[in-house]
Amino acid sequence: MKIVAIIQARMTSTRLPGKVLMDIEGKPMLWHLIERLKRSKRLNGIILAIPDTKENDTLEKYAQNNNIRYFRGSEEDVLSRYYEAAKKFGVDIIVRITSDCPLIDPQIVDNIIEKHLRTGADYTSNAIKRTFPRGLDAEVFNFIVLETAHKEAKDQSDKEHVTLYIRNNSQIFNLADVMGDIDYSGMRWTVDEASDLDFVREIYKRLYRSDKIFFTNDIITILKKYPKLEDINKSVKQKDK
Repeated sequence: MKIVAIIQARMTSTRLPGKVLMDIEGKPMLWHLIERLKRSKRLNGIILAIPDTKENDTLEKYAQNNNIRYFRGSEEDVLSRYYEAAKKFGVDIIVRITSDCPLIDPQIVDNIIEKHLRTGADYTSNAIKRTFPRGLDAEVFNFIVLETAHKEAKDQSDKEHVTLYIRNNSQIFNLADVMGDIDYSGMRWTVDEASDLDFVREIYKRLYRSDKIFFTNDIITILKKYPKLEDINKSVKQKDK
């Protein structure tokens, strides 16, 4: 089984353009995300799924300069971009990650992959019934499921949001969810706006070490010690995905 994380990334985010390459502790946000995913014990690889528009040439160059595998496809039809990327690289199981999650936890990603394999589900995620902080989302699904969605999805919203068709058709697909022991779903660790990035930078400032990764429990400990950090981005409204 070839299990690969496909990260959708673009430079044209509406609320914070260019965020994926913005600096956190001397490195681009995307660099941190990829380095954290490299700590996964279940992933066999990482691919960037980049739009084929001129504005995103910068991301292609970044991928080339950093020896990252990538695929370029439709900006609006992200479902197609994922399908073609997975097909090109012969991926059996896709782990969907978005590029605005620089605090992604490889242990949680591995837990989702392991449940997916153990249950034989078509789709497994920790975002069906939310208990994890926003920004730790990972979705795992089989290539044949992605292929079915690519062929059958007709609505633009289904094409824009990779897994919407799958999640809305639980009568066709076997869905499995992963939930945490404690409900932290009210916490916001993703990056959509400048204040989100400010929050993440504060977390990295306190926890980042070049020789050692930090995990969800480390972040929770910091937030208990410095509860006002959560005020930095508490006013940001989450867009539907």
